[in-house]
Amino acid sequence: MKLVVVSAGLSVPSSTRLLADRLATATAGVAPTEIEVVELRDLAVEIAHNLTNGFPGKKLAAALDAVAEADGLIAVTPVFSASYSGLFKSFFDVLEKDALVGKPVLIAATGGSARHSLVLEHALRPLFAYLRAVVVPTGVYAASEDWGAEGLPERIERAARELGALMRGLSTARPASRPTVVPFTDQLAALNISPSGV
Repeated sequence: MKLVVVSAGLSVPSSTRLLADRLATATAGVAPTEIEVVELRDLAVEIAHNLTNGFPGKKLAAALDAVAEADGLIAVTPVFSASYSGLFKSFFDVLEKDALVGKPVLIAATGGSARHSLVLEHALRPLFAYLRAVVVPTGVYAASEDWGAEGLPERIERAARELGALMRGLSTARPASRPTVVPFTDQLAALNISPSGV
Protein backbone atom coordinates (compact mmCIF):
# COMPACT_ATOMS: atom_id res chain seq x y z
CA MET A 1 0.00 0.00 0.00
CA LYS A 2 1.04 3.59 -0.57
CA LEU A 3 0.67 6.36 1.99
CA VAL A 4 1.18 9.97 0.91
CA VAL A 5 1.87 12.68 3.47
CA VAL A 6 1.13 16.30 2.54
CA SER A 7 2.94 18.76 4.81
CA ALA A 8 2.32 22.50 4.53
CA GLY A 9 4.95 23.60 7.04
CA LEU A 10 6.99 26.62 5.99
CA SER A 11 9.93 26.71 8.39
CA VAL A 12 12.94 24.42 8.69
CA PRO A 13 12.73 22.58 11.02
CA SER A 14 8.95 22.51 11.01
CA SER A 15 6.61 21.30 13.75
CA THR A 16 4.10 20.58 10.98
CA ARG A 17 6.56 18.23 9.28
CA LEU A 18 7.46 16.69 12.65
CA LEU A 19 3.80 15.88 13.31
CA ALA A 20 3.40 14.56 9.76
CA ASP A 21 6.39 12.23 10.21
CA ARG A 22 5.11 10.91 13.54
CA LEU A 23 1.69 10.20 12.06
CA ALA A 24 3.23 8.44 9.05
CA THR A 25 5.51 6.30 11.22
CA ALA A 26 2.62 5.31 13.48
CA THR A 27 0.43 4.42 10.50
CA ALA A 28 3.17 2.32 8.92
CA GLY A 29 3.36 0.44 12.21
CA VAL A 30 -0.23 -0.78 11.87
CA ALA A 31 -0.51 -1.04 8.09
CA PRO A 32 2.75 -1.75 6.21
CA THR A 33 3.03 1.01 3.62
CA GLU A 34 5.37 2.77 1.26
CA ILE A 35 5.52 6.40 2.45
CA GLU A 36 5.96 9.43 0.18
CA VAL A 37 6.14 12.95 1.62
CA VAL A 38 4.98 15.99 -0.35
CA GLU A 39 6.48 19.22 1.03
CA LEU A 40 4.25 22.04 -0.22
CA ARG A 41 6.90 24.65 0.65
CA ASP A 42 8.99 23.28 -2.23
CA LEU A 43 6.03 23.49 -4.63
CA ALA A 44 4.77 26.99 -3.78
CA VAL A 45 5.88 28.64 -7.04
CA GLU A 46 4.50 25.83 -9.22
CA ILE A 47 1.19 25.90 -7.31
CA ALA A 48 0.90 29.66 -7.92
CA HIS A 49 1.67 29.21 -11.62
CA ASN A 50 -0.88 26.42 -11.91
CA LEU A 51 -3.55 28.65 -10.36
CA THR A 52 -2.87 31.34 -12.96
CA ASN A 53 -2.19 29.32 -16.10
CA GLY A 54 -3.93 25.99 -15.41
CA PHE A 55 -0.85 23.84 -16.05
CA PRO A 56 1.14 22.07 -13.31
CA GLY A 57 4.92 22.08 -13.43
CA LYS A 58 6.83 18.80 -13.42
CA LYS A 59 7.27 18.54 -9.63
CA LEU A 60 3.71 19.60 -8.89
CA ALA A 61 2.31 17.15 -11.45
CA ALA A 62 4.26 14.33 -9.77
CA ALA A 63 2.91 15.36 -6.35
CA LEU A 64 -0.67 15.54 -7.62
CA ASP A 65 -0.32 12.10 -9.22
CA ALA A 66 1.10 10.67 -5.98
CA VAL A 67 -1.89 11.96 -3.99
CA ALA A 68 -4.37 10.64 -6.56
CA GLU A 69 -2.75 7.18 -6.61
CA ALA A 70 -2.31 6.84 -2.83
CA ASP A 71 -4.18 4.26 -0.77
CA GLY A 72 -4.26 6.72 2.12
CA LEU A 73 -3.42 10.36 2.80
CA ILE A 74 -2.15 12.30 5.80
CA ALA A 75 -2.72 16.05 5.43
CA VAL A 76 -1.05 18.42 7.92
CA THR A 77 -1.17 22.21 7.96
CA PRO A 78 -0.08 24.99 10.26
CA VAL A 79 -2.89 27.23 11.49
CA PHE A 80 -2.99 30.68 9.88
CA SER A 81 -5.74 33.14 10.86
CA ALA A 82 -7.77 30.37 12.56
CA SER A 83 -7.79 28.16 9.46
CA TYR A 84 -5.53 26.10 7.17
CA SER A 85 -2.76 27.94 5.35
CA GLY A 86 -3.30 29.43 1.91
CA LEU A 87 -0.59 27.19 0.47
CA PHE A 88 -2.35 24.11 1.84
CA LYS A 89 -5.71 25.16 0.37
CA SER A 90 -4.14 26.13 -2.97
CA PHE A 91 -2.62 22.67 -3.36
CA PHE A 92 -6.00 21.00 -2.92
CA ASP A 93 -7.57 23.61 -5.22
CA VAL A 94 -5.39 22.43 -8.13
CA LEU A 95 -5.96 18.73 -7.40
CA GLU A 96 -8.35 16.96 -9.79
CA LYS A 97 -11.87 17.24 -8.36
CA ASP A 98 -12.39 13.45 -8.06
CA ALA A 99 -8.87 12.56 -6.89
CA LEU A 100 -9.85 12.01 -3.25
CA VAL A 101 -13.23 10.32 -3.70
CA GLY A 102 -13.43 7.45 -1.20
CA LYS A 103 -9.79 7.89 -0.14
CA PRO A 104 -8.98 7.50 3.58
CA VAL A 105 -7.56 10.76 4.96
CA LEU A 106 -6.10 11.63 8.35
CA ILE A 107 -6.27 15.37 9.08
CA ALA A 108 -3.86 17.17 11.41
CA ALA A 109 -2.73 20.68 12.26
CA THR A 110 -0.18 22.55 14.34
CA GLY A 111 -0.45 25.91 16.06
CA GLY A 112 0.92 28.09 18.79
CA SER A 113 -2.12 27.78 21.03
CA ALA A 114 -4.61 25.10 21.99
CA ARG A 115 -7.36 27.64 21.22
CA HIS A 116 -6.95 26.87 17.51
CA SER A 117 -7.67 23.14 17.84
CA LEU A 118 -11.18 23.51 16.39
CA VAL A 119 -9.57 24.18 13.02
CA LEU A 120 -9.79 20.41 12.53
CA GLU A 121 -13.59 20.36 12.75
CA HIS A 122 -14.43 23.78 11.33
CA ALA A 123 -11.99 23.96 8.41
CA LEU A 124 -10.16 20.72 7.59
CA ARG A 125 -12.97 18.20 8.00
CA PRO A 126 -15.44 20.20 5.85
CA LEU A 127 -12.79 20.66 3.14
CA PHE A 128 -12.15 16.94 2.81
CA ALA A 129 -15.84 16.09 3.13
CA TYR A 130 -16.43 18.40 0.16
CA LEU A 131 -13.71 16.53 -1.74
CA ARG A 132 -15.61 13.30 -0.84
CA ALA A 133 -12.71 11.74 1.04
CA VAL A 134 -13.28 9.38 3.97
CA VAL A 135 -11.87 11.29 6.94
CA VAL A 136 -10.85 9.24 9.97
CA PRO A 137 -12.74 10.09 13.18
CA THR A 138 -9.67 11.22 15.11
CA GLY A 139 -7.97 14.40 13.91
CA VAL A 140 -4.69 15.40 15.57
CA TYR A 141 -3.90 18.94 16.67
CA ALA A 142 -0.56 19.81 18.26
CA ALA A 143 -0.09 23.12 20.03
CA SER A 144 3.36 24.27 21.11
CA GLU A 145 2.78 22.98 24.65
CA ASP A 146 1.72 19.52 23.43
CA TRP A 147 5.21 18.47 22.36
CA GLY A 148 6.59 16.21 25.07
CA ALA A 149 3.34 16.34 27.05
CA GLU A 150 0.85 13.58 27.77
CA GLY A 151 -1.95 13.02 25.29
CA LEU A 152 -0.33 13.75 21.92
CA PRO A 153 1.31 10.31 21.47
CA GLU A 154 -2.00 8.61 22.31
CA ARG A 155 -3.91 10.75 19.80
CA ILE A 156 -1.32 10.01 17.14
CA GLU A 157 -1.56 6.25 17.76
CA ARG A 158 -5.38 6.29 17.75
CA ALA A 159 -5.57 8.27 14.50
CA ALA A 160 -2.94 6.01 12.90
CA ARG A 161 -4.90 2.88 13.83
CA GLU A 162 -8.05 4.35 12.29
CA LEU A 163 -6.26 5.29 9.07
CA GLY A 164 -4.51 1.94 8.88
CA ALA A 165 -7.80 0.11 9.33
CA LEU A 166 -9.47 2.13 6.58
CA MET A 167 -6.53 1.55 4.27
CA ARG A 168 -6.85 -2.18 4.85
CA GLY A 169 -10.57 -1.97 4.20
CA LEU A 170 -11.49 -2.90 7.77
CA SER A 171 -13.89 -1.26 10.18
CA THR A 172 -12.40 -0.10 13.48
CA ALA A 173 -15.84 -0.46 15.03
CA ARG A 174 -16.09 -4.20 14.32
CA PRO A 175 -16.20 -6.17 17.59
CA ALA A 176 -13.59 -8.86 18.18
CA SER A 177 -16.21 -11.61 18.11
CA ARG A 178 -19.40 -10.88 16.23
CA PRO A 179 -22.32 -13.27 16.75
CA THR A 180 -23.46 -15.13 13.67
CA VAL A 181 -26.83 -13.93 12.43
CA VAL A 182 -28.75 -16.45 10.35
CA PRO A 183 -31.52 -14.98 8.16
CA PHE A 184 -35.03 -16.08 9.12
CA THR A 185 -35.64 -17.76 5.75
CA ASP A 186 -32.49 -19.87 6.24
CA GLN A 187 -33.70 -20.89 9.68
CA LEU A 188 -37.00 -22.01 8.15
CA ALA A 189 -35.20 -23.96 5.42
CA ALA A 190 -33.13 -25.75 8.03
CA LEU A 191 -36.40 -26.86 9.65
CA ASN A 192 -37.92 -27.90 6.28
CA ILE A 193 -40.59 -25.19 6.55
CA SER A 194 -41.49 -23.07 3.55
CA PRO A 195 -42.02 -19.35 4.20
CA SER A 196 -45.59 -19.66 2.86
CA GLY A 197 -46.36 -22.22 5.55
CA VAL A 198 -45.60 -19.87 8.42
